[in-house]
Amino acid sequence: MMTIFRQFTFDSAHFLPYVAEDHKCRQMHGHTYRLTIYMTAEPDEQLGWVMDFADVKKVMTPILDMVDHKTLNNVPGLENPTCELLAKWLWDKIKKEIPILSKIELYETPKSGVVYEG
Repeated sequence: MMTIFRQFTFDSAHFLPYVAEDHKCRQMHGHTYRLTIYMTAEPDEQLGWVMDFADVKKVMTPILDMVDHKTLNNVPGLENPTCELLAKWLWDKIKKEIPILSKIELYETPKSGVVYEG
């Protein structure tokens, strides 16, 4: 088995409606998210790769278009867009298109994020 990965970034605004009134994340704010997706499989014998990175980009572009420069709270299924719930939402969308998806890492800031393995 071999695991390949591809990184993407997107910018989104959000607020967390269920935290305390005085919590700073209750207010609208934004992040530049960094998403790394991992795909695990045996490399194709003839082509020599796990998956063509051009195909990965084709899958990811419409998914990321749903959240890039958007208010995440307005995206169906993301009414409470914590980093954890955003990671699960992304996983569900990506896994339908890339069955060999094995893990994602989603950074909300350069120092914090979530790892999700389904």
